[in-house]
Amino acid sequence: LPLLKKAIKEKPDYWEAYNKSAFAKIKLKEYKEATKDLDKAEYYQAMNYETTKLKGINFYLAENFKESKTALDTALSIAKEEKIDDAELFYYRALLMFKGKGYKLALDACESAVDLNPKYIEPMVLKGEIRFAMKDYNYVIKELNTAIKLMPAEKPDYRAYQLRAKSKFEVKDFKGAVTDWNVYIDGIPGEEESMISRAAAKINMNDNSGAISDLDEAIKLNAKNPVSYCYRGVAKGGNKNFTEALKDINYAIKLKFDYGAAYLNRAAIKMASKDKRGACEDLEKADSLGDEMAINLIQQYCK
Repeated sequence: LPLLKKAIKEKPDYWEAYNKSAFAKIKLKEYKEATKDLDKAEYYQAMNYETTKLKGINFYLAENFKESKTALDTALSIAKEEKIDDAELFYYRALLMFKGKGYKLALDACESAVDLNPKYIEPMVLKGEIRFAMKDYNYVIKELNTAIKLMPAEKPDYRAYQLRAKSKFEVKDFKGAVTDWNVYIDGIPGEEESMISRAAAKINMNDNSGAISDLDEAIKLNAKNPVSYCYRGVAKGGNKNFTEALKDINYAIKLKFDYGAAYLNRAAIKMASKDKRGACEDLEKADSLGDEMAINLIQQYCK
């Protein structure tokens, strides 16, 4: 930035230097200052493609989505007229469309970006995010498999592993989910949500002791999250430690009295410990709170 400032001082109409100065400020998240540079560049060179595209990116990152759309649409018009192929333009248009929940258009824009640059990882990961929002979990895994193969081993995009782990869980590939959570947690340790999510996958693999370890860590990070206690109670129940399991789920309900899933899971533990009456009372409560599984269990065990 000091060098660019010096260049602009020597040549005040040096619009390319204003663009580069804006680019540096965007990287530093100084969006207001970047806007000033881009306005200067536009003053000296109106309807310039690079300036217009940078304005669109700058507005998007500053969460001024209306202005971003206007600038990116204008940049696209200039690109068509001047026969400019720019994958980054399509990527930011895809981001904007995804933000507005225009999933089909966002996917099309991502495809255009990848067609122009087959090694452009960001739109590949974005395609995974869009597919996840659409609940197309198998497609998410497919998109992210390609993206992860292209990532440099020394600098992976951990977001992709997180998203693939969630998708694998949804398609019941619990072992694969744990493997991806391992990579994510090694790269970004200390996140409560990721510890809970890995624990949930471990419970489904009957690795209850591993799940308890993860949930112990999650509770250290946040001792007031009822989900952690509920899941830990389920894991302890899986290990047939019913007394400790009930303590955890009771505490989860204390933290969140309308926690339908906790009543459902407490019913399972009570049933396993031969307390049928208590189990059925919990199932009735879960049903009253809207838990979809409760009614079938009531009909099976309590009628």
